[in-house]
Amino acid sequence: MDETQDQYYSSSLPEISLSRDGSVRSYSNAQINRGTGMPGLKKRGHGSRSWIKIGNDGNFETVRLDKATIMRNCSLPSRDLRLLDPMFIYPSAILGREKAIVVNLEQIRCIITADEVILMNSLDGSVGQYRSELCSRLKNEKADDLPFEIRALELALELTCTSLDAQVNELEMEIYPVLDELASSISTLNLERVRRFKGHLLALTQRVQKVRDEIEHLMDDDGDMAEMCLTEKKRRSDTYTINDCFQTNASGGVISKSAPVSPERTTSGVQMLQRAFSSIGNSSKHGSSMVSSDNEERIEPLEMLLEAYFVLIDNTLNTLLSLKEYIDDTEDFINIKLGNIQNQLIQFELLLTAATLVAAVFTAVAGVFGMNFETTVFDYPSGFNLVLLKLKYQ
Repeated sequence: MDETQDQYYSSSLPEISLSRDGSVRSYSNAQINRGTGMPGLKKRGHGSRSWIKIGNDGNFETVRLDKATIMRNCSLPSRDLRLLDPMFIYPSAILGREKAIVVNLEQIRCIITADEVILMNSLDGSVGQYRSELCSRLKNEKADDLPFEIRALELALELTCTSLDAQVNELEMEIYPVLDELASSISTLNLERVRRFKGHLLALTQRVQKVRDEIEHLMDDDGDMAEMCLTEKKRRSDTYTINDCFQTNASGGVISKSAPVSPERTTSGVQMLQRAFSSIGNSSKHGSSMVSSDNEERIEPLEMLLEAYFVLIDNTLNTLLSLKEYIDDTEDFINIKLGNIQNQLIQFELLLTAATLVAAVFTAVAGVFGMNFETTVFDYPSGFNLVLLKLKYQ
């Protein structure tokens, strides 16, 4: 027992050695193991990935950024970056933050700021199409009045809605002939094909429904749409910074906005308080209306954009629902057809049962006359002849 404890304490304590100058140097086991370069050890949370940075001038470059750098530059929490992790599959989401918009729409996963788009680099065709199309639009469409972040978000919504609509059309072209063939001839092969198409239809409906719900949620919340106006927020922040600089003199002192400019305009403290209270009262009356009108003016382009793509994705969802109803109608028709066949089989079974009963009566009569015993029935030869005639025409 004592030997085991001595081994434990000797392994847990750091090793101490004396240098030539008499100073004490300690080396822990972790430091010793680190120097050996043990395989399989990997620092977590510091890995960098390949990203595509697209500027507002239409130029792009491929860079490697780690999670901490993106969080620091874009002011994003770590939970938002999980949506962009290619190792996991998350439902579609559009999140408006203080300095960025986090977009996770199908294969397009990016971070949109007021000046650039940080796109997850991938071999998927949607990523390459988004990069090339966005660069082309930024270089060629200079007269567009929309802010940079709205144009980038518009392209992501356009490619996503177009891709989902193309998948729905492809599924529609494949499933209608199979349903028509199943309605005409019911077979195990056709039933299996319809089952697979139905599962694919359910998964596609859930994806389209999620995109639609996300757009609808943004349209219903003016605060979320205001958070996504990054260019306007940046402009106001710069304006506030310039005003603060104007209020600060060269020596670092602060000049009050209500300070008198000339001796003729000097006022007493009571008058200044009265003016301040009156201005506060006027601002309280008109402040809410001014803020609401300002927000409506800022979010109007984004709201119109979301409405347009909401109509498009809603039309795609209606197509899926119509296809699902057609499948349900086909299943009802098959059930009715199978029920009719079952009724015909039951009717035929009843006919066979009735015929068997009639044949059993004649068989019983013939059996009675075929018995070898004495009875008064055999005294009438015409009766036996009548039984023979019945058996002949049976």
